[in-house]
Order: sequence, then structure tokens, then C-alpha cells
Amino acid sequence: MGTLTQGLIEEIKTAPESVQREVAESLAFLKARGKGEGRESLLPLAQTAWAADWDTPEEDAAWRDL
Repeated sequence: MGTLTQGLIEEIKTAPESVQREVAESLAFLKARGKGEGRESLLPLAQTAWAADWDTPEEDAAWRDL
């Protein structure tokens, strides 16, 4: 394992969970972008990123009548 990889792992280990989640989402985006995938591949990433905000009783109530 390279020095960069080890440094990244140590930084991630000590970061708050919210930061770890954002790093994971960013890494997934960068990897997908590197494979030449189109915009449609961003939807699952967005769903993951916003799930904590969307999956709430308040959000369900706000969209219930639509």
C-alpha cells in the first residue's frame, strides 16, 4: 500500500461519519466519471447523498398530496 493510500486511510478514519460519507460519495463520482459514464449514472449518487434529507417523515408529509 502506497504512502498516499495510507495517508488517506488515516485521514478518513479520524474524520466524522458525515465527512466519511461525503468522501465515499465523491470517490464514487470520480470513479464513475473516469469510466466515461453519462449523466444518468449521477442519479444513484444523488439519491445516496440526499437520502438522509429525503427519508424523513417531514419530507413524506410534504410530498404526500402530489
